[in-house]
Amino acid sequence: MQHNMVLEAQTIVSKNFEDTKIKELFNNVYDDALVNTIKILDDDSVFVLTGDIPAMWLRDSACQIRPYLPFINKYADIKELVFKLIKKQFYYISIDPYANAFNEAPNSNRWDEDLPQQKPIVWERKFELDSHCFPILLSYQYWKITDDNSVFSGEYWKTIDLILDIWEIEQKHESKSEYYFYRPETDYLSNKGKGSKTEDTEMIWSGFRPSDDPCEYHFNIPGNLFALRCLTILKEIISHNNMDSSLLLKIERLYQSIKQGINSFGIAVLPNGEKIFAYEVDGLGNQLLMDDSNMPSLLSIPLLSDLDENNEIYLNTRSFILSKSNPYFFEGSKASGVGSPHTPDNHIWPLSIAVEGLTTSDRDFKLNQIKKIASNDNDTLQVHESFHKDDASQYTREWFSWGNSMFCELVLDYCGLQI
Repeated sequence: MQHNMVLEAQTIVSKNFEDTKIKELFNNVYDDALVNTIKILDDDSVFVLTGDIPAMWLRDSACQIRPYLPFINKYADIKELVFKLIKKQFYYISIDPYANAFNEAPNSNRWDEDLPQQKPIVWERKFELDSHCFPILLSYQYWKITDDNSVFSGEYWKTIDLILDIWEIEQKHESKSEYYFYRPETDYLSNKGKGSKTEDTEMIWSGFRPSDDPCEYHFNIPGNLFALRCLTILKEIISHNNMDSSLLLKIERLYQSIKQGINSFGIAVLPNGEKIFAYEVDGLGNQLLMDDSNMPSLLSIPLLSDLDENNEIYLNTRSFILSKSNPYFFEGSKASGVGSPHTPDNHIWPLSIAVEGLTTSDRDFKLNQIKKIASNDNDTLQVHESFHKDDASQYTREWFSWGNSMFCELVLDYCGLQI
């Protein structure tokens, strides 16, 4: 039996679209996360599978339920589900703030035999800055929509304090951090798991990208812009709720230093004189000019930072990303868009197609992006991880819940339900 929220969303979409394929795809995947990925555990906590991998990613789980946020005030059980997910995310972070994905129980399941050995509850221990940021953003979105500040419990603030401590340590990764990651013969960090050489920039070091691929240079600019947004969020939460928080000084110190680091190291100048954001830098003069389809990306800056879609450097960066200057921009007979070194060459991610639509106010363009995704599902009624620019039958991952959710978010955004 379909949830009334699902029926309401499907009715809204039906009224806003004439294209049968768009409606069929939305109807098939909107409840995907609700029905196929969310699990209520014996302790009444919420666990969200990433899809075809039996683990919960902090990033993915937040994004998978984003299309349900516009309805949480109307449906008490969905509101409770989001509340419990936030609590679960912060609980996981408190156990291991360097991990990106977790098991539903301490069963020692894992992707590989990584070093150092991880805790039994941890599926994978790749430090990705966004793994902290997405739960903070979700807690903020929940509060802004519901006005329920009970989500900001004592345990919440203890975990925030832990996150801020890690961010301060990773600002000085070379001298202060004990983190390393080694996976034999595959995607481990260089330099015995410590990563490539960096110089302090006051930005936060990250071992891996949102794609779970290792960083080439370890200061990821979209990740640090996202961290700035989260620090702004934390200041607003503390101020609005009249909290006497000793964290404010730490938050402000981090904010100012990271912002200065981005301005000093994260902006590149193209031969034509235009300024754009680099994707990664190392503080030693090296800058990686590209973008990856996974969020946070440079393309997603208006969604996940304090900068809006009209920011001049963002507009320059967007033009660069959506051109052949970006080595992961692919243009073919079926579609054009951003791919990733995480997937085969010439494969475009529907996720990035959705982000391209979500970061503009142009409704006609949004509709074009929706059609682009719907017409490249290879008649599976699933939004895949990626597909070949000339042949949608060549795709990766039969089931990718985050991709489904991002398509639904774009469709609802087109219908006027912005998140």
